[in-house]
Order: sequence, then structure tokens, then C-alpha cells
Amino acid sequence: MKFPWLLIVFFSSLTNFAKTNGEIGASFIFGDSLVDAGNNNYLSTLSKANIRPNGIDFKASGGNPTGRFTNGRTIGDIVGEELGLPKYAVPFLAPNSTGKSILYGVNYASGGGGIMNATGRIFVNRLGMDVQVDFFNITRKEIDKLLGPSKGRDHIMKKSIFSITIGANDFLNNYLLPVLSIGARITQSPNSFIDDMISNLRNQLTRLYRLDARKFVIGNVGPIGCIPYQKTINQLNEKECVDLANKLAMQYNGQLKDLLAQLNDNLPGATFVHANVYDLVMELITNYQKYGFTTASEACCGNGGQYAGIIPCGPASSMCEDRDKHVFWDPYHPSEAANIVIAKQLLDGDKKYVSPVNLRQLRNL
Repeated sequence: MKFPWLLIVFFSSLTNFAKTNGEIGASFIFGDSLVDAGNNNYLSTLSKANIRPNGIDFKASGGNPTGRFTNGRTIGDIVGEELGLPKYAVPFLAPNSTGKSILYGVNYASGGGGIMNATGRIFVNRLGMDVQVDFFNITRKEIDKLLGPSKGRDHIMKKSIFSITIGANDFLNNYLLPVLSIGARITQSPNSFIDDMISNLRNQLTRLYRLDARKFVIGNVGPIGCIPYQKTINQLNEKECVDLANKLAMQYNGQLKDLLAQLNDNLPGATFVHANVYDLVMELITNYQKYGFTTASEACCGNGGQYAGIIPCGPASSMCEDRDKHVFWDPYHPSEAANIVIAKQLLDGDKKYVSPVNLRQLRNL
């Protein structure tokens, strides 16, 4: 064959292209218990998942609990794997969140955390979104020390994805708390509270942009009125959901979509991806059998009531054997099997669920 060296150069170029374009440099994860990978393990808090049987299907830990509020991987874990990261984003508060490990990404998410600083205070301690951004500022400086300012900026701006999954606790563990306790309903209307949420989130995302974040994916609030906890305490049937909780989520979601459109227009070089978690999870709940599940109402791990939805998952909980057949792992959080379905749509789905681009397209921008 003539010119074999041309083929060598050609395939070598393809290989190098795959290395630089087929994976992201880092995944920086912000949010609540849906994506917490263990930060709450290091807090004195009532919101913890570092007890069995949480993590029973998490292969990387040999089935031991890690602080993830599910039986296996979170959506953040799955997305990172699919986008080419060789390691999971390390929890910021973990002892090993130092040195080169942070170049693959850091997880700042915290069970009980919210957009508003008051959210989740019933758990005593948690990391709200403002604190999580403060912590990323620390990481940002460390990356400059490791790579130098120029390469550090490129690593953040061009090779990293920032995912934010937050807002549900602002309703469940703030606004919707009983009026006679510490819920924000004592002093605010729904419109006023949601306006404050959007204003705070705008400031938080803008702060990340000023720290060189450019590729964002922001999840809206899911159908929180349909989780087993809400169904159980409100004594609903299998097909019913709590109307007020879902209405608040949808009102916030509408304003969030507008906010992300504004940020896309006003922050040069940034891409804000809208992840329509509400419709995606509602589709999963409504048509669960289509996806291979046997129930979208009953928690696999929990106790109390018709849907095992009152007592959180722990050593004394009852646990189903067919964990991959339950949409919900515990009274609040999806199972790994449900997380896989959700992550797949965010990675490769169309604009119904993720826009203006999906996460594989975002990676390659």
C-alpha cells in the first residue's frame, strides 16, 4: 500500500480528537440531596444518607453507603461517566478533595440545601447554594495553583460543565412547612417567595460566570407533589398528587426558563441549558410500566403508610427486593434505575426535555 504513513497520521489525529473532544475535563455539581455525593457526611446534620441500606447497589463502594441518597448512582454520577470522566466528582468536604483530584470535578451538593439561605434549617446544618458557590471560589483558586492562571481558566471555561439541581427543598423544607412553624408562608405570598428564589439564583449563576463557568445545565423542580412522602401524608391514591406543591413547582419552573433565556442573551460566551426535570419525571411516573417499572408510588426503602413514605430509609426500614422496578428508592429520592432513565434523556434527549442543546452537545461546544 502506498503512503501508509498517511493512514497512521489520519488515525492518530482521530484518536487525539476523541481525547480532546470526546470527554469533558471536569464536572462541577451543585444542588441538594438528589446529587449529594457525601458532603453531608462531614456535617452535624439530620440529613444524612451514610447508613445502610443506602448505596447497596453502588458498585464503586462495594455496596456500602457513601452519603448518596439513593441505592446506587446519582444523575450526576451517571452523566459524568457517560461524558467521559474517569472519576466521580469528589465531595468538597471530603478529605481527598485536594490536589489533582479536583481537576476531574468537585461536588458541592448538600442534602437539605436550597436557593434560599433559610431553606433546610430544620436539618440543623446543610450547604445552601450561596455557600456552595463560595466553596467553588476556593476550588477555582486551587485550580490556578495546579495549572497556572491561563490553563486554569481554559480548564474551567472550555472543558468543564456546571450542573445545578436545586429548588425542591425551597418548597418542601421551607415554604410548605406548617404555617405555625418556620415556613416562609408566614410572611410571604407564593409570588413573592418565587420571585426571591429567582433573584437569588440569578445572582448565584452570575457569580459562577464571573468565576469563569461557561457551560451550565440547570434542572427545574420536579413534580414534588408526587413523591411517596407527599402521597402518604396526604392519604392520596396511586394516581393522585398534591396539587399545591406541583403548582408552586410549575410556577417557579416557568420563571426559571425565562431566567435562563435572559442569561443566555446577556452573559457572553455562556450556554445555559434548561433541563426539564418536571416533565421528564412526570412522564416516568405516569407511564412507569413503559420503562420497566412496577410502581411509581411506593418507596423501595422506607416505612409507614400506604407507600412506605413517612420514615426515611435506614437500617430499620423495610426494603424491596426488586429495586430496579421502583421509580422511588425512598420517600423522596429516585432509584438508580430511575436516575439512569432521567440521565439518558438529559444526555441524548430532544428539546422537550433539554434545551437548547443536550448534554453531549454541550460537552462538544
